[in-house]
Amino acid sequence: MERLLAPLYLDSNRDHRRSVFIAGSGRSGTTWVSEAVNHRREYRLVFEPFNPERVPLCRNFRRKQYLRPDDRREEYLDTAWTILSGGLRSPWTDRFHRRFIVRRRLIKDIRANLLLGWMRANFPGMPIVLILRHPCAVAASKLALGWQDNLAAVMDQEDLIEDHIRPFEAEIRAASTDFECHVFLWCIENYVPLRQLSPDDVHLIFYEELLAHPEKEVPRLFSFLGRNFDDRVYETLDRPSPLSRRGTTPGDLTPDGWRGVVGPARTKRAAQILSLFGLDRIYGEGLMPDPEGAHAMMRDREDKVPGEVQEGG
Repeated sequence: MERLLAPLYLDSNRDHRRSVFIAGSGRSGTTWVSEAVNHRREYRLVFEPFNPERVPLCRNFRRKQYLRPDDRREEYLDTAWTILSGGLRSPWTDRFHRRFIVRRRLIKDIRANLLLGWMRANFPGMPIVLILRHPCAVAASKLALGWQDNLAAVMDQEDLIEDHIRPFEAEIRAASTDFECHVFLWCIENYVPLRQLSPDDVHLIFYEELLAHPEKEVPRLFSFLGRNFDDRVYETLDRPSPLSRRGTTPGDLTPDGWRGVVGPARTKRAAQILSLFGLDRIYGEGLMPDPEGAHAMMRDREDKVPGEVQEGG
């Protein structure tokens, strides 16, 4: 019955600031975190709206679209406003929605990391949550599920290359294995928003930290969102969603589950790739992240990012 009622709802507040945007690379835990945030079903869940293959409204977007923060093209702004303000209705995006009357939206997308700086500049005041997970775990999970890396489509965007990844272009194009391609894609997807956003612009969640220390990470998350929570959030974190269960691979169940799948040689190669981007400040050959490394990258962003929109400018 709930599935039949999913398209029947009233989204009564079109202010984009009433949306929470949850982003992350595929297989990084975005569904898991989204269901935790929505443990009281206070939000309308908008699932993967920036998917041009599933959402006709987004047909002018690439699968991993990059836009400079100062890009004011109406074809992109109008589409994004429709999504962020609750105007989009689609069987794909509404497939997990379960409430009739809603005033807040929870928008979850694994294709929007490269849009976050642009969103922050053009839709200020909307809370953004970015989830990071060890790239070896992400790559292993994607490979186990047979996911394509989409690296070629990303590297076809000249603005992206010019603004952020020209120094690494030769190494990226020389990637010779599927594993390397997935790791390079992870680097691009996370390097760009960490360069464009400041610690005040976004709340970072590290999959491993949330898994190991939910009692610390959950209050931090809900404080950022300005929302209350109850103990059901911990039950949700302990109980994977139906979507998560369908896509669970052996390496997803524990922080170190990927080690036996990836092996020492590929782990070392991933560390080499991360070091090119300076992302070894966050993830190395060990299991746990260094959140301070990510925040340091964000604090170092001033005067380094082309197309950045300054406050008041």
